[in-house]
This record gives sequence, structure tokens and C-alpha cells, in this order.
Amino acid sequence: MGIPEMRDFWLELKSKAESGKASKNELKLYKKLGKALNLIARDPRYPGLKTHEISALTERFGEKVWESYLENNNPSAGRLFWVYGPGRRHITIIGWSPHPDDKSAAYSQIKLSRAE
Repeated sequence: MGIPEMRDFWLELKSKAESGKASKNELKLYKKLGKALNLIARDPRYPGLKTHEISALTERFGEKVWESYLENNNPSAGRLFWVYGPGRRHITIIGWSPHPDDKSAAYSQIKLSRAE
């Protein structure tokens, strides 16, 4: 995944899921994240991901930040945030978030990892 925080998060979630130690919610998240990551890797514009640029995060991060849904046809689905790079045809996941409850301050509360 390219970013230490996101990589560590994913590896811990994967380890819990594969060892049977994941909670029901962690297992559900593991499956949704895995599916979304596979879709983004194959086609970041896959219609079910509803990928779009988030200008508030682009401005804050200093490069275009894209958001993709973890579930198809579910507006309350969690979100993955990513950027293109560092190399050609690379995508770097820089954050994820459950669907925000407060839409007015939603993107100001998103924690993003720095691309390396």
C-alpha cells in the first residue's frame, strides 16, 4: 500500500481475519477493504467505487486526492482516500474513514498519511 500507517493497518486487519481473531465488524471491514483495493488496482474508475476528487482534501494535501466507496450503491459506506503515484501507474492509499456523520466538517476530520 506504500504508506506505513495504511500498510500496518491493513496487515493487522488481515492477520486478525486470517487467524480467526477478528471481531465481526473487523472481518466485515477486511472483506470490504480487500474488495475495494482489488477494484482500485484494476480500474480506479470502476463505477461501483464512485471515485471522485475531493477538492477540500486536494487543497489540504497538496495534490489531487481521490475518494472511493468501500461498497457499491451504499451512500453510507466507508471511504478510501488515495493519490496517483509515486510512479507511473501507481496508486497510493493515504487514508480510510467510515462514512462521516457530520457532513459540514467531514473532510476536515479525515487523517491522511503522507505519500512516500
